[in-house]
Amino acid sequence: MTFTEASTVEQMILNAVTRKRASERPVVREPLPGRAASLGGDLRPARWDYLPPVQIPRRSGDVMVESWLRDALIRLNPEIAAEPDRADEVIYNLRAILLAVQADGLVRANENFMAWLRGEKTMPFGKNGEHVPVRLVDADNPGSNHLVVTNQWTYQIGPVEKRFDVVFVVNGLPLVIGEAKTPTRSAVTWFDGAYQINEIYEKQVPAMFVPNVFSFATEGRVYRYGSLRMPIDLWGPWRTEENEPEGTLADVRRAVESMLQPEIVLDLLQYFTLFATDKRHRRIKIVARYQQFITANQIVERVVKGYPKKGLIWHFQGSGKSLLMVFAAQKLRLHQILGNPTVMIVVDRIDLDTQITATFNAADVPNMVGVATRQELQTLLAQDVRKVLITTIHKFAEADGRLNERSNIIVMVDEAHRTQEGDLGRKMREALPNAFLFGLTGTPINRADRNTFWAFGADEDEKGYMSRYSFQESIRDRATLPLHFEAPEVKLQVDKAAIDEAYQEITGSLSEQDRDDLAKRAAKMAVLVKNPERVRAVVNHIVRHYQTKVEPNGFKAQVVTFDRECCVLYKQVMDELIDPEASAIVMISQSGDPSEWKVHARDKDAEEKLLDRFRDPADPLKFIIVTSKLLTGFDAPILQAMYLDKPMKDHNLLQAICRTNRTFGQKKTHGLIVDYIGIFDDVARALDFDEKAVQQVITNIDELRKALPIQVQKCLTFFRGADRTKGGYEGLMEAQQCLPDNEVRDRFAADYSVLGIIWEALSPDPMLGLYEKDFRWLTQVYESVRPPSGHGRLLWHALGAKTVELINQNVHVQSVRDDVETLVLDAQVLDEILSDAEPEKRAREIEIKLIARLRRHVANPTFIALGERLEKVRERHEQGFLTSLEFLKAILEVARDVVEAERETDPEEERDRAKEALTELFNEAKNKGTHIIVERIVTDIDEIVKKVRFPDWQHTSQGERLVQKELRRTLLKYKLHTDQELFDRAYAYIRQYY
Repeated sequence: MTFTEASTVEQMILNAVTRKRASERPVVREPLPGRAASLGGDLRPARWDYLPPVQIPRRSGDVMVESWLRDALIRLNPEIAAEPDRADEVIYNLRAILLAVQADGLVRANENFMAWLRGEKTMPFGKNGEHVPVRLVDADNPGSNHLVVTNQWTYQIGPVEKRFDVVFVVNGLPLVIGEAKTPTRSAVTWFDGAYQINEIYEKQVPAMFVPNVFSFATEGRVYRYGSLRMPIDLWGPWRTEENEPEGTLADVRRAVESMLQPEIVLDLLQYFTLFATDKRHRRIKIVARYQQFITANQIVERVVKGYPKKGLIWHFQGSGKSLLMVFAAQKLRLHQILGNPTVMIVVDRIDLDTQITATFNAADVPNMVGVATRQELQTLLAQDVRKVLITTIHKFAEADGRLNERSNIIVMVDEAHRTQEGDLGRKMREALPNAFLFGLTGTPINRADRNTFWAFGADEDEKGYMSRYSFQESIRDRATLPLHFEAPEVKLQVDKAAIDEAYQEITGSLSEQDRDDLAKRAAKMAVLVKNPERVRAVVNHIVRHYQTKVEPNGFKAQVVTFDRECCVLYKQVMDELIDPEASAIVMISQSGDPSEWKVHARDKDAEEKLLDRFRDPADPLKFIIVTSKLLTGFDAPILQAMYLDKPMKDHNLLQAICRTNRTFGQKKTHGLIVDYIGIFDDVARALDFDEKAVQQVITNIDELRKALPIQVQKCLTFFRGADRTKGGYEGLMEAQQCLPDNEVRDRFAADYSVLGIIWEALSPDPMLGLYEKDFRWLTQVYESVRPPSGHGRLLWHALGAKTVELINQNVHVQSVRDDVETLVLDAQVLDEILSDAEPEKRAREIEIKLIARLRRHVANPTFIALGERLEKVRERHEQGFLTSLEFLKAILEVARDVVEAERETDPEEERDRAKEALTELFNEAKNKGTHIIVERIVTDIDEIVKKVRFPDWQHTSQGERLVQKELRRTLLKYKLHTDQELFDRAYAYIRQYY
């Protein structure tokens, strides 16, 4: 029996959504949350009817089934029923939108079509030509629509023909398109189907997607959906409130049965789809994630029922609370039963007000008012204004008694764990005694503080939460990313004995009282944190860490300092190390600030422009330095690393570090916190929240270190019996024979992918050196069996920047048969490979007087002789008498003698202006046969020269140990640390150069 795509996944979807046969027991479902029977009409659950494509009355070039649409227009609009020809006028307008998709763009065309689908468009069909709304679908009574699901729907425009696996049609309009993939090959995933929709169908046949509400893709293991032009990494899962697992056909069927109900499709169409303008002024389409959909409907349901009149919502930081409030406000305002309610969004900080207002503005929420003053708030409530009001909790401070006693005022309080629990919260409740109160928080509620439960938790809710979307759930759904942290050695470490001794020396002449006062002042953390030596050490580490670990992947960083003075101190040191344009301070400015602080002051518009630059991957601004600003409400997905040098705890700590957890393409796998102050020494104690799950918010980097050798061994078990010391195509073929079929290859790919993520997260941790040889070998095998299509496979993921760099440094590629063979250059074979090449004999002579280092000494016989020595070395290398390594050793000797001659000739002048001798001589003497690795060794050795160039280091044991250690480390990198002759010659050269 063959398990095909059509007979498994596609057929399962059709069976799951279509009407039950008469002999089967009918399915009775609860009404959708927020949709009450009092809306009127037939609210029995609607089901789709299956029709094969040949029975659908359309031509292959038609997007709409116009005969079905015409019938629906007549059925749903009395004015059109009175004169059926009016339906043709509506269809003509819809055709015009389809035809304009190329000119307007798909998102704009879809937005225009959505306005018709939502009943927002009018036509002059009323009495005396009065404009009346036109309904294409009945969202309130899904069963009254013509609901059809079909498969293998063909659409052709000109020479381009595409076939869609599953299409859901409402009143002749294709609202949902699904792509099914085979469930029997793990290398093929839902991602392939999503890619087909997103990158092929939407671009080549955009008209087909003009009426689209959302699309979905599945391979029978995982179900994902997204709106048109949404990046594939943002496509999300659909889960029920029980949050069942996924991985089987049964799990996918459960998601399909839950989401692809007509009433949910129409609910998403009507209330849970937004069109917004992004930072680049492009229109984008947003469809609700499942947790936003479920929770917003829970809010609506409570308001419609009238009880409970409150609810506590904990959705983890970064999982979309602002959009949740937009969706809820949109549905509440349009709900027929609620009678034009007032919706209030209350925040506790100006920056949160700015963020929420920007979200609502970007989404074009109608009748939205930002309340600027306390007086304006009181006036609007006293006048009984029915709009969406956005305000801060502080504007209730001077509220005098009751401002409005209506019961259809719905208040959604953002960051409900903070000021809303105190006097300001009570003032708000007194002002709005009958309002519904829903508290939203992105941080868990502290067990010791029950006020949040009292203020927002309903007795009817288990554990006090109406809705909870945990850290683990947001990570699982890729709504947010996991957080890793590192604790470098550059910490605030105090040698108490040394301080006491020094203290006695400097305070010996002081009185006892003066000594005590001085001790109290000196003990303040600010004094210790701002120690210039410590500041320089921390900033040095930040810059090195960022340049090696964060910048190569294209991400940016936030530096959180102790106070505003620290912001300036850190910026000054950072400007010495990197381009001053690469960093900027964002902090509060005050009138009495020193002049060196005031240069960093910005007004609101200038600050927003700066933050837009920070969000732009192409902008050179890499670091934002802060102390209190931008630690809540600041959303910049490109931000990956937070360098934390400020004591923080509880909610403030968690909110701050979650600035780094936003998703940003497939390359961003985690947020990274680098802790210089020791906050995470005891994570459980530092956070001390009531849920064990929250104590796991931070993944200690030590856990990854423990996981690495286990995962390496897990990957190596695929190759039991293979000789991993064997090189060439024979070794690679032996390894590939351990992966005999696609199933085994895919299992290896899955395990290797996990290893790759761990490797990237740890890099450049020194412990990786212990496993580098195994990892390089596994990487080559992985690359050699990777599917040639190479695009979009989840298991066959894009290699991280560190891994690619590793491969580029160590891999030599040869073509063998139908595979790419990769050979690692290790210590045993390096010399052999380097000497195998037969370099072409160059015709040109090197003019001794033109060599840059010798040019300044044209009349000096010492330098002429050195030039002749160099020329002979070059000739012997070119003629094949010297291998590349022998050549390297020879020019090291020449370079040492050149430096010695320069020192004796004019030591000060040569030290000041001379380029490193070894690099320059090497560049003049190398040829096409000189291996790239030799060039890297030369560069690295001269880097050591730069590091240790201080007077008389050769005459100190500490200086010699430093140089020898650095040189050993350099040679170890190329597995040449056992070559004593090479070490001696390189050290002799460095010793001469000062």
